[in-house]
Amino acid sequence: MDLTKLNEKTILSDEVFEEIFSQEDEIYKARLLLSAQEVAERFHVKGKFDQMVKAYKKVDRETKQKKQQQAASMDNYTQFDGEYPPMYCGSWIATETGIYAQNMATVEQIACYHPILPIERLKNLETGEEQIKLAFKRNGRWEEIIVPKVMITSASKIVALSGRGVAVTSENAKLLVRYLSDVENRNTDHIEVQYSSSKLGWIKKEFLPYDTEITFDGDSRFRQLFESIGEHGSRDKWYEHVKELRRTGRPEVKMMLAASFASVLIKQIGALPFFVDLWGETEGGKTVTLMLAASVWANPAESAYIGDFKTTDVALEAKANMLNHLPMILDDTSKKNRRIEENFEGIVYDLCSGKGKTRSNRDIGINTENHWNNCILTNGERPLTSYVNQGGAINRILEIECGEKVYADPQLTADTLKQNYGFAGKDFVEVIKAMGADAIRDIQKDFQQQLFDDEKMQKQSISLSIILTADKIATDTLFKDGQYISIDEAKKVLIDRNELSDNERCYRYIVDKVAMNEMRFDDETNCEKWGIMKGDYAVFFNHAFDELCKAGGFSKKSFLSWAAKKKLIDKYGDKNTKPTKINGTLVRCVWIKVENVSDDSEFETDDNGFIKVDEQMQLPFD
Repeated sequence: MDLTKLNEKTILSDEVFEEIFSQEDEIYKARLLLSAQEVAERFHVKGKFDQMVKAYKKVDRETKQKKQQQAASMDNYTQFDGEYPPMYCGSWIATETGIYAQNMATVEQIACYHPILPIERLKNLETGEEQIKLAFKRNGRWEEIIVPKVMITSASKIVALSGRGVAVTSENAKLLVRYLSDVENRNTDHIEVQYSSSKLGWIKKEFLPYDTEITFDGDSRFRQLFESIGEHGSRDKWYEHVKELRRTGRPEVKMMLAASFASVLIKQIGALPFFVDLWGETEGGKTVTLMLAASVWANPAESAYIGDFKTTDVALEAKANMLNHLPMILDDTSKKNRRIEENFEGIVYDLCSGKGKTRSNRDIGINTENHWNNCILTNGERPLTSYVNQGGAINRILEIECGEKVYADPQLTADTLKQNYGFAGKDFVEVIKAMGADAIRDIQKDFQQQLFDDEKMQKQSISLSIILTADKIATDTLFKDGQYISIDEAKKVLIDRNELSDNERCYRYIVDKVAMNEMRFDDETNCEKWGIMKGDYAVFFNHAFDELCKAGGFSKKSFLSWAAKKKLIDKYGDKNTKPTKINGTLVRCVWIKVENVSDDSEFETDDNGFIKVDEQMQLPFD
């Protein structure tokens, strides 16, 4: 175009504007337009020229939009570059530059500024709830995320996707909801329904994560935990090293290894969860043994599969629900936050109940209850039972004392396990499937009968029989080394009924307190008094006895009822307290029989003052 030959009439001709707006080079177009504006200003027709430019820009924009619609048409299929096939999207225009409806021409009404589409529906086998897998492209790269279906069906909820990288705001939320709904419902033949679970372990007859027909759709908080589960390294190296450890005969190795396998049998047998706690002094090999148990299923490295108590009770419940039948492994019982420590006994009860708390949601409905059937493996310098008082909690714990130097080279074992793991768990599950639940229960019942003892706690016997069942199956089919856990070795873990009885423990606690605080029962020492001594009885002020029971974590009412049946208290009629005159005042007191062994008793003592005993002798508090 030769602008020098234009005049006040030709500068406004269609030929000029058509040539300007036909330029594909935007920079050249802009320069040509500025030059033409200068010519129009020289002929004093710039106002008319600008009006024509505005009209042509509008026509040019509409023309480009129509071309874009035609390019995307294919009966309105998505036109995204990459691995995802085109999907029918109705009236929506879906290209690399964004998503909007055909009848919407302004940028303000765009549904999304980048490609996005639903690619898979996930239906949870436990709850029936659906999740949706979305694929979206930002910065030239495709990403996939799984979100609850309800999140993309509500404009108020879909804005939460902005935190996951999707360009959605309160302005375009409604349009994006409509677009995703249209694509999903118009492509039912292409968007597959994948059955999923937010839990691991046995899902009907399948086992997640080994059976790939089921997809994991669990909480994103546990994604790292989930990804740690699987096979890595060399199967032969793991088995070879573990067999070498088993040949040492160390009970810590065999028991914790069997407990890890046993976790997936609890559901098959129909039992409740239980704790297996490895305790002992530092440097004994507790952490490495816990790594060994974890390596059956997953990566035993720090911050992978093994967790700890530095969390909340709600988080522990959620983790147990997610692991479901796989063992929950928690390192170092001494490391726990204040809330866990204050309610540690309750945590033990809750985890061993296999069922979470019932909670309501903001819609005044009831959330799906968490549930699990697994084994919880822990370790610490103190026994787990030292953190709890109630017999019901202690009954759910199997304690294994860790001796010195379990491993000749603990670093070698740790490195080997970190580099090779996850094989035995998958192998064990295949064996269990082939055996069937009935055969497993027969083995467990046989062990339970061998462990049966009226003096031992039966709940512990059931838990231990499951561990022995797992040990036998793993030894027979996986290790084939004959390194079984013996019945006699296993029985050492069980606790006597009398040791576990809350009321028996309360009585021993009271007797010990009386022996330790003689000055609180005499008339000579100047201190707070608990009562007086009357023959074989310690006579407690009622309030002092209340405080003593409370300090020990025992139920006064339960103890007095038990003590009355055992004839260990002096009652007043049907009352467990007896009016007693102390220092001229009549007060209600609790009379506890304390069978003291005096210096001139019938028991023979050694040079140090200790009572000499033989196997036939029955001491007063045995």
